[in-house]
Amino acid sequence: MDANVKWHGKMSFTGSADSGFQVPLGTDPVVGGDNDGFKPLELMAISLAGCTAMDVISILKKKRQDITDFRVDVHTERANEHPRVFTSAIIDYRVVGHSVNEKAVVRAIELSAKSYCPAQGMLAQVFPMRLRYQIFEDPGEGEPQMVASGEYLGE
Repeated sequence: MDANVKWHGKMSFTGSADSGFQVPLGTDPVVGGDNDGFKPLELMAISLAGCTAMDVISILKKKRQDITDFRVDVHTERANEHPRVFTSAIIDYRVVGHSVNEKAVVRAIELSAKSYCPAQGMLAQVFPMRLRYQIFEDPGEGEPQMVASGEYLGE
């Protein structure tokens, strides 16, 4: 895979890769930016969330789970000193559907963490990650009701 960033002045860039899509990169005015794009570490967190989300939803579909809504949230902590690397992460999976099987969700999270998600596999070697999940029943009308929650602890 090849990627590049093109500078547009100040601290503004456009990033692209083999796919041809582009993403704006920027930073805060305090460090010379215009707040006109993603900060690079935000993209790392989004990459982590997106990578595992694509795995988990794909696996749940293959397991014929009736998913109506799905979200992955990533919360990272960073070191206080430069280079201010990520020091830990919590990945929260929110699964909404009809009669979703908790074992299927846990297995999908496990497969993503151990076998499929390169972003998670790479970053997990550098800092610890907690993998939590919540499963909600979709009533069709009204707010989904939580039916299960837990944490995948690995081995």
